[in-house]
Amino acid sequence: MIRILIVEDEIPISSMIALSLKKHGYACDCVADGAEAADKIEDSRYDLILLDVMLPGLSGFELMDLIRPLEIPVIFLTARDAVEDRVKGLRLGAEDYIVKPFAVTELLARVDVVLRRYKKGAETLQVEDVRIDLRSMQVWRGEELLSLTRKEFDLLVLFARNPNAALYRETIYEQVWGGDLEFGSKAVDLAVQRLRKKVGWEDQLRAVSGVGYRLEVET
Repeated sequence: MIRILIVEDEIPISSMIALSLKKHGYACDCVADGAEAADKIEDSRYDLILLDVMLPGLSGFELMDLIRPLEIPVIFLTARDAVEDRVKGLRLGAEDYIVKPFAVTELLARVDVVLRRYKKGAETLQVEDVRIDLRSMQVWRGEELLSLTRKEFDLLVLFARNPNAALYRETIYEQVWGGDLEFGSKAVDLAVQRLRKKVGWEDQLRAVSGVGYRLEVET
């Protein structure tokens, strides 16, 4: 499993990022100061670090001296939006520099891009007899190649990355369509119905009353 270290001293932001990443199948650790981050980095193995600049103890820029020799990719997440700060962060070796406030969907996309660049992201997902190729965006059930729309593919990936977890309609709509669910509840229901039939998950992809849907599979 991909492990990500979140170094962020604003706990609500850190918790929100961790929750979103975990829903996408990543394992996360969170720390709130630079010194604790240094200890974590020395004691554990991480595939990616999301790093604030302004931290108690050691700054994010100072931590780069420790991180760079380990060749762990870094994405800066910071309120410092001056051009010179962006340039400094990238020259210190960061793969990306995202200014707060940011959309979670954008962060997830940038995380995926960096992990693919380092060839650390999973290339395929397997759920029972369904195989999903994330690079080619092709899906097989056994030996049969399925024909899915882009939204159906994204929906399938979301369920495959969160087996046996009840996903709220709001979460599904945000992750697959982007934006607020206010006018999209019916779109979620119709897309799930079509996906059930195409993938043959009439029994596995179940409605959860008052919540949304859950993909029920044996683990």
